[in-house]
This record gives sequence, structure tokens and C-alpha cells, in this order.
Amino acid sequence: MATTTQTMTATEARLSTQPETLHTKLPTPSETKLPKVKKIPTFTDKYEQRKWEKSQMAAAFRIFAKLGYADGVAGHMSLRDPVNPSLFWINPYAKHFSQINVSDLVLVDEHGEIQEPTKYTVSKAGFIIHSVLHQMRPDINVAVHLHSPYGRAWSAFGRPIEMLVQDSCYFYDDLSVYEGFGGTVLAKEEGMNLANALGPKNKNLILQNHGIMTCGTTVGEAAGFFIALERACQTQLLIETAAANGVPKKYIPQAEAEYSKLYDYTQENTYMSFQPEYQCILAETNGSFLE
Repeated sequence: MATTTQTMTATEARLSTQPETLHTKLPTPSETKLPKVKKIPTFTDKYEQRKWEKSQMAAAFRIFAKLGYADGVAGHMSLRDPVNPSLFWINPYAKHFSQINVSDLVLVDEHGEIQEPTKYTVSKAGFIIHSVLHQMRPDINVAVHLHSPYGRAWSAFGRPIEMLVQDSCYFYDDLSVYEGFGGTVLAKEEGMNLANALGPKNKNLILQNHGIMTCGTTVGEAAGFFIALERACQTQLLIETAAANGVPKKYIPQAEAEYSKLYDYTQENTYMSFQPEYQCILAETNGSFLE
């Protein structure tokens, strides 16, 4: 029977053995006269919001393909519909990420009933994971689960990543581990196990012996988290190789990790980390995914 954890106990245990931070009180970030960056758009028209989110979603699949995260029929992302939040959009089954357009996305309800005419179906495992998650976590609008190479490799340890480099702080107090492996997700109970493992507030999950999943309020946030977590797993594996040969690890103290998460690795900045990727794929494809 698979078990779940919701805290970064392994990391915190290691941090507790490190010397206390040199800073007794970390400074508040300095104010500057730099122009403010426009970050997450807001909408009064829910249909316009739907159009925008779906364009970000189709682009995300193109980006995931470019980064090497496509893996046969595995992998899925869902978007809670802004117009009718009881429904969600999901990618079509067995269509390569590099070929997905806005018009290919499939709208389903919590029972798996497809809501608009389409020639596609969707992954059963993907539907179960995302339908349960959206019901249990109403604050989550987007969820991404792909079989990316480094996330899968690190998941075999059943451990969270550690606070070893600056970008690890994306996941300070925001990463859960689903311990054990309950088999391919084909029953609602296993979907509930994953949602319970994620917990009431975290947005990121390592699924032991399976891979990684990230969530957000927007496509940009969830996709930004996914790319960051995949790279964090890659970094962790590289560090573990060096550590196995006797090179000691130097951990980021807890206060600095918390400070970085609070002021830098925010919801808005995670969303913004995805936007250069969006602009790049938009230029490379001449916006073909918008069809």
C-alpha cells in the first residue's frame, strides 16, 4: 500500500545539521525606480481568459516536446475552464506534444463526458488524476504530469530535492512526495492518493518510481514549475554523483531558502519564467499552435 508525505522532512533534517545562517535578519528587498513588469494578465471577459489560457496550454506542449519531455502516449496537462469551472481542458490521447494546437484540446466534465465535438479521446489515467485533483484542490487551475527523464530518474529515490542551489528554492516548503508506487493510475482511489499526497497547499509533487507533477493557478505557473523541477532533479542527480565520490554538499540555510521563496520564487515570477519560452516557440512556429 502506497503511503504519502507532505513535508520536506529529509531536506529539513539535513538543514538542521548545518551551521546557522550568518544573517540574523535578512533585509527586505530594496526598492528601485525600475519600471514595473506587467506580469499575470487579468480578464473581465471569461471567454477571453479561456482563449488566452488555451493558447498558453498549446504552446506549453510544443515547449515540452522541444525540451524532450514527450514520451509516447504518456503525459498530460489539464486546465480548469474559466467559463465553467466544473469542466477542464486536457490534451488529446496519442497526439504528439509537438503537433498539438489549441483546437485539439478536449473539454471534459468530472465524469469523463466530452463536452464539445472532437475526433479525439483522452488518457484514462490522465483523466483520473486531473479530475480528482481539480475536485479536491479548487485553488489549482492547472496541473502538469509528464514522464520527463530526470524527474523519473530522481523519483526512484522517493525523496524531495534538497536546498543545494538557488533555483532549488522554487520548491522550499512547496514540494510533497508520494511514497510508494500504486501502479498505473486507473482507479479513482489512486487519484485521491496523489491529491492527498500533494496536501492542502503545495503545488509540486514527486511520485515515487513514477515522475513529477506540478500545479498552478495559470498555465504559465504550472509549466514554469515543471521545467524548474525537472532541471532541479537533473541538478540533484549530478550533485549526488559528485557526493558519492566524496565531495561534500553545502546546503542553503533554511532562512535564506525561505527568504528566496518568499521574495523571488513567487507565483508571479514562476509564471514569468515560462513567458520567454512562450515567446520563443511563438516565433519558431509562427504561431501555428494557435489554430
